[in-house]
Amino acid sequence: MARPSFRASRQTLIAAGTLLAVALVVAFSSRAFIEQHKVEALHPSPALKRVFPLSEINPNLKGTPGDTDVYMYEGPGKGGSLLVIGGSHASEIAGTMTVALLVETLKVDAGTVFLIPHANASAMTHDEPQEAHPRHVFFDTPGGRRAFRLGARFTNPVHQWPDPITYAQPGSGTMLAGAETRNLNRAFPGVENGNLTERIAWGITELIRREGIDLSFDIHESSPEYPVINAIVASETSQDVASYAAISLQSDGWEFALEPSPPNFHGLSHREWTDHTKTRPILLETASAVMGRLRGPTNADLATIGKDPQYVKAAKIGAISVPFDENGISIEVRVARDLAAIAAIVSAFNDLVPDRAILVGGWPDPKELVEHKLGDYLAAP
Repeated sequence: MARPSFRASRQTLIAAGTLLAVALVVAFSSRAFIEQHKVEALHPSPALKRVFPLSEINPNLKGTPGDTDVYMYEGPGKGGSLLVIGGSHASEIAGTMTVALLVETLKVDAGTVFLIPHANASAMTHDEPQEAHPRHVFFDTPGGRRAFRLGARFTNPVHQWPDPITYAQPGSGTMLAGAETRNLNRAFPGVENGNLTERIAWGITELIRREGIDLSFDIHESSPEYPVINAIVASETSQDVASYAAISLQSDGWEFALEPSPPNFHGLSHREWTDHTKTRPILLETASAVMGRLRGPTNADLATIGKDPQYVKAAKIGAISVPFDENGISIEVRVARDLAAIAAIVSAFNDLVPDRAILVGGWPDPKELVEHKLGDYLAAP
């Protein structure tokens, strides 16, 4: 019997090594894929009345990766109703963390509050292609470290495929790039039995209609060079509360631009909630270096600590829309801005509509939060 040649043996070893490498890559990728699907445990404050899935509003979401928890809080006194959502774009981590913090600290004296930390739950299960974003960010609490996912802007393509060449936005027929079919903040008011993203949008819009929600917030963030930044975006129905609040915020040292919601800018929450519900909608936008095109090395610290020498240089030549120095723009600053805006706008609403007053609090003082760490206010794991 002929012995195998050295060349054949070498080829066999190379093939075996290649298969082993592939197996390791698959194992690592599978583990990362599974980890990204694990929903973070939140620890609601005592004001919680109940938690229910969005599929209770739109049964077409039941059993899908788009179903998500809605946290309902109720005070002892009668009042109006409030909705705050984060994670419409799951890569915009300050929105998710603002709502998570509210879930764990909220007190309600009058009225009802609905909180959705992961508005697009599917988008939480993957990350942005070619962006090198971290999959998780970490916060040290007095009782230990907690991890939160940093997802993607769009619904996971594994859950909604294929993208069309172009996407006709529901309701208006506005034509968009095909990938926008997975963008929750282009899908409102949604379609009850449409694609996954449209079903999520319809569920949130229907929640607003069904519960008669008076005031609603959609929390976002964007790159420091984006022109609509550190802003309150308000439609004609919410310009009253937004204007009062902007003056109050400025007097308290918080600079916010007040931006109108264009009537022909369809698909966005602030526009479609105006046109299809009776709520006063608000979109909040903060600046995050991890979202930008001018950033340097990308890691979890950039998403949380927010320091980036590239943006310091950009600020010095006027290439960005917000101040940016060596201190960066931390997640504490971004969440504090969101909390300050929510408090001011709710207060303005209470002054304008006293018979529907929403008396809420419990979250950390925004200026105090800036001087501390977000983890100081989160529950222990």
